[in-house]
Amino acid sequence: MAKRPGNTRFKAARQAAGYNSQQDLSDALKAQFGVSVSERQIRRYEAADPPLPYADCQRALISLLRVATIEDLGFAAGPTPDTAGRVLRTPAAAPMQGPNAAQPASAGADYAAVTRSHRRLYWTVAPATLHPAVTAHAVLGTALVPATSGSTRHSVAAALAESWLLAGRIEFFDLSESARARGTWLCALSAAGDADDPLLGAAVLAHTAFIPGWAGDQRAAAERMVMARTYARRGPASREFLAWLDAVEAECETRCGSTRTALNLIAHGEDMLTAGPEHANPEWMDWFSPVRLAAFKGNTQLKAGHLPQARETLLGVLDELPADADKQRTVILGDLAAVEAAAGQPEAACDYAAHALELLETHWYATGMERIRDVRRGLAPWQHEACVRALDDRLYSWGATLSALAN
Repeated sequence: MAKRPGNTRFKAARQAAGYNSQQDLSDALKAQFGVSVSERQIRRYEAADPPLPYADCQRALISLLRVATIEDLGFAAGPTPDTAGRVLRTPAAAPMQGPNAAQPASAGADYAAVTRSHRRLYWTVAPATLHPAVTAHAVLGTALVPATSGSTRHSVAAALAESWLLAGRIEFFDLSESARARGTWLCALSAAGDADDPLLGAAVLAHTAFIPGWAGDQRAAAERMVMARTYARRGPASREFLAWLDAVEAECETRCGSTRTALNLIAHGEDMLTAGPEHANPEWMDWFSPVRLAAFKGNTQLKAGHLPQARETLLGVLDELPADADKQRTVILGDLAAVEAAAGQPEAACDYAAHALELLETHWYATGMERIRDVRRGLAPWQHEACVRALDDRLYSWGATLSALAN
């Protein structure tokens, strides 16, 4: 007899929220809400036919795991937290949760179609709006995988890996929630393994390198990149994909202060792109292009102190970015502002920063805002100048402040 699947919705939501173990979630419930739930009880929540949590625990789980209702965590409908304790619950006539019925062959294409739509919407929809839809779709995919087989299972698992990867990208780059992204990308890696897709695995692993890389942990970032390159060798990696791996490693090296190594990596990436295509680029890798490699280069030149070269590179990137690349545009404007601040040109720096802030009000991107805050710190010697005060008015305007808090 086949083993019944557990409560995959709860487990997926826990991992997506960055709690890698049941004990981590137990500790968070106690620390943040004063709710005592043992690790053993959380294991019961993740098993088949999970018991309905008591009212206070329901409220805490809904808030901590960022879902709308307790049913979103795989529990049967019961009294809401506001009515629990005042309404007697009638036992269900059937098991509260059973395995999903076997899915038809069309499930793979149907599920992947939504994944593709989310991928396209990422560039124009506010992250706080898109993220819940992406994670809900990933939770659905997590439940569908055990109910499929053969090529359909492969299709669902691959699309699921893409969905978790996108959710992690939103968390890390758009919302600046690196701890949560770590757990989400682990879900993506697991799904890529179910799909037996080494290129997707390489993409996920390279993304995980950003976490230690941005924290200045060069050794950990380098280890992740070795893993990513190993997986890339197992699949027909395109030259553009390999150039992106160079760009990721270069950014990590730049953040860790090794700009010479970073520039060498970028030069290698440029050579890869010049050599022309050898294998087709994966459809899902829509976040990289030659102009985005140049964006990495401009930032590294800036950090290396090569200001004239950085200015030239970044201005070229600004001219070539596609119309829907406003998120990336905020980063480039921030880097150009930093170039001018380092060159002793506060008015030009403020002009670029103000333009970036205009875009951030309608296209929030935490990475772009980080750049502007760095620029403002670099403008400290001119903080009493009129242009810097005007920038402060924009930086701390109602719109900018609300965008930062809402996202």
